[in-house]
Amino acid sequence: MTQQVTAGPASAAPRSIPVPAGAKPKEYETIYILRSDVDADTADRVQARVAEVIVNRGHGKLVKVEAWGRRRLAYPVKKQRRGVYVYVKYVGAGGLVAELERNLKLQDAVLKFQTVTLRDQVDVAALQVDPEEVKFARLELAPDEEKEESREKILGLVEPAEPVRARRDEEGDEYGDEDMLPPPSEGEPAAAAAEEKKEEGES
Repeated sequence: MTQQVTAGPASAAPRSIPVPAGAKPKEYETIYILRSDVDADTADRVQARVAEVIVNRGHGKLVKVEAWGRRRLAYPVKKQRRGVYVYVKYVGAGGLVAELERNLKLQDAVLKFQTVTLRDQVDVAALQVDPEEVKFARLELAPDEEKEESREKILGLVEPAEPVRARRDEEGDEYGDEDMLPPPSEGEPAAAAAEEKKEEGES
């Protein structure tokens, strides 16, 4: 008896984003932030996924890609105080933004992202794109040597160091305010005596 083996389903191809009839392309910009310690290969993979979603799935068009490098975050995100910023400008319609952000959420190296609509109607046929503007330059980041603050300091459990100048003033150091006053002029007593003698001669 011959046993039949049913092959498993083939790996699904990337899904195409449906574009509603009459939908007009819009211009967007998305900024996504990678972990501060991201390596160049991981950054390349994330941007390759971004480009694949925009061009292949969303039938959109890349306009500009810029790596802004490592910058300080406004507040800690996933215990990270710094991140690598990447800027992407593109044109697309339908659910392109939702699909792009869904894919960014799946990337462990991505801390956060934000998308803004720049123009509501774009003539894709008339859009001129410089090929150099859409190339993602490979990241060459120096090691992040910034020291992380201790948990006690972040929570305010450690008192800040006392200002050096305040300690000097309290201890009567040689740089106190009294020593900063100008010394009395040596010619003042002699001038006062001469004025007094002149008044006695006139009386």
